[in-house]
Amino acid sequence: MSYLNLYYPESRFGGFTDVDGTILFYNRIHSFVTPESIVLDIGCGRGEYDEDPVSLRRESRIFKGKAGHVIGIDMDEAGKTNPFLNEFRRIEGDRWPVASASIDICVCDCVLEHVEKPALLFSEAARVLKPGGYLFIRTANVWSYIGLISRLVPNRLHAAILKRAQERRKEEDVFPTTYRCNTKRKIRSILDQYGFDHCVYEHESEPYYLSFSRPLYYLGVLHQRLALNFFRAAIFAFAQKQDPGAHRFQRADFDAGTGQNQ
Repeated sequence: MSYLNLYYPESRFGGFTDVDGTILFYNRIHSFVTPESIVLDIGCGRGEYDEDPVSLRRESRIFKGKAGHVIGIDMDEAGKTNPFLNEFRRIEGDRWPVASASIDICVCDCVLEHVEKPALLFSEAARVLKPGGYLFIRTANVWSYIGLISRLVPNRLHAAILKRAQERRKEEDVFPTTYRCNTKRKIRSILDQYGFDHCVYEHESEPYYLSFSRPLYYLGVLHQRLALNFFRAAIFAFAQKQDPGAHRFQRADFDAGTGQNQ
């Protein structure tokens, strides 16, 4: 019996746990996706989740065929091979190759920890989103054991370590980490700066990084169940771009002495 089945027995039915971060994150995104939605996958990569053996988790990451149009952007040409995009556009400078106010939903999954200029990512997301559009972010928490180990270990060794921790992880899917904006406080602050309404919180999935060792996996299970939020492995951020015109209209109503929004 695998450690997953041993400590999370519900995973015997479907292959996933009740705390699976990927399923929880993407299910929330899908609640906003419509057949008319234009979705932007930021840092889309090659679509390595096509190799996920858990069908529900794999399908939860796919928007093609459910949204109106899925655009992927990445600095890596590997995005051209991503089968779950309607269109791939390569990032070649600071400005994304996407028209302003043209996107309904931006998805940024496991990307922020690799970004050198996080303010640029948030400013570009604010630019390309339509008023009322959504930005969904999942990233590593710098204060988690994963974040701390990643910062202590040189980037050149990450591929070898991740290969041991995750057998299916390929070297081509490992990228240098920077952790420039990987705390709940920093993400909240920068979302405020760029005019987003938001909910940001920490989440802890099963300790899949520790599957190579039963004692470490057991400690990871204890951490998942008992750790303070501050030390949880991932940060989820769900944000909506505010409509400045609507905000000004509401403020004018209060200033006029109506006492309520119209």
